[in-house]
Amino acid sequence: MKVMMFAHGGSLNRGCEAIVRSTATLIKEKANNSKVYLSSGKPETDKIIPKLDGIFDGSDSMIKRYSYEWFLSSFKVKFFKDESYAYSKIHRNIIKYVKNMDICLSIGGDNYCYGEQPGFYEVDRRIKKQGKKLVLWGCSIGEEDLSEQKLADLKLFDLILARETLTYELLKSKGLKNMKLVADPAFTMEREELELPEGWQEGNTTGLNFSPLVWKRNMKSQAAVRELIHHILNSTDMTIALTPHVIDEGNNDYEVLNKYYEEFKHTGRVLILPNDLNAPQYKGYIGRMRFFIGARTHATIAAYSSYVPTMVLGYSVKSRGIAKDIFGDEKLVLGINEISDKSKLMENFNRMIQEEKAIRDQLKTAIPNVKKMSYKAADYLNELVR
Repeated sequence: MKVMMFAHGGSLNRGCEAIVRSTATLIKEKANNSKVYLSSGKPETDKIIPKLDGIFDGSDSMIKRYSYEWFLSSFKVKFFKDESYAYSKIHRNIIKYVKNMDICLSIGGDNYCYGEQPGFYEVDRRIKKQGKKLVLWGCSIGEEDLSEQKLADLKLFDLILARETLTYELLKSKGLKNMKLVADPAFTMEREELELPEGWQEGNTTGLNFSPLVWKRNMKSQAAVRELIHHILNSTDMTIALTPHVIDEGNNDYEVLNKYYEEFKHTGRVLILPNDLNAPQYKGYIGRMRFFIGARTHATIAAYSSYVPTMVLGYSVKSRGIAKDIFGDEKLVLGINEISDKSKLMENFNRMIQEEKAIRDQLKTAIPNVKKMSYKAADYLNELVR
């Protein structure tokens, strides 16, 4: 079985790296003699992932101005409102490998949460035109994300694997039949433990991840998180480990977190983790924390799967759905409009401390079952091929 993952922007987003790493491992453990390939927008960033059988350059290919392709694209768009030819040329670096594959996995988890994706829709059509199996792998989609065009694309898939029940129930309510409920593959990712940095308190360190993506959606949240840091320093004796998880240009957690570090480093109780660790290494640190507060979904998955009580600075259906599947409710998940409320941040942090043992016990009960759901995704792939 030859499998190609696509719709991957590169591994400077350590959550995307975690998906690729764990997906390759799951498939190879469940399907003997399978080959797993990755089409990447930034292939040079993915060389750190060991279990791939090949990495292709899947970056966008620009149409040269005044070329034959440019004239033909312009003609089709102007006179027929047809962008399909243009998108087929822009994404030719993905499409050209399809003929050699058995299954194509559209990965990324939340690619369908960010408006229309006409380029991916065209790639999907080209995959099906070649008679290949098409799978949407571990997705989250909210009601606000759906459109007629997106639903038409979703109906092309041979299999949609939703990574939490909110997405699963929504898509079923829209009449989609080609669905299974699983869990994010990153729950199964192993961790790598490096030496603890100076100032780390074993058993008494809280991790904090914050992102420009969240800050830009709620501009007042940055000040509220600053007040939360003050609160932790003033009301506990814990160390705070600022934890980046996406280090991509223009979307770099480290840049936001380093401002907090410069402001609070004089306390001796605030440290910042390096910006060049891979996903298992970040998980290695997160897994040794007492508590974790995170905006990036896969940073919180690293915490959950290590039984670390976690408060989520959520910004989409995925955060809510994942928490609901673990706890039965959206425990300690704050919506995008709530995270600028410093009182709510402090109240939820205090609640996490008060319920520490109960939350940890819940995680120890739930996570083994969640991991089984992650593995079922590979089983469903095998069934699709058979």
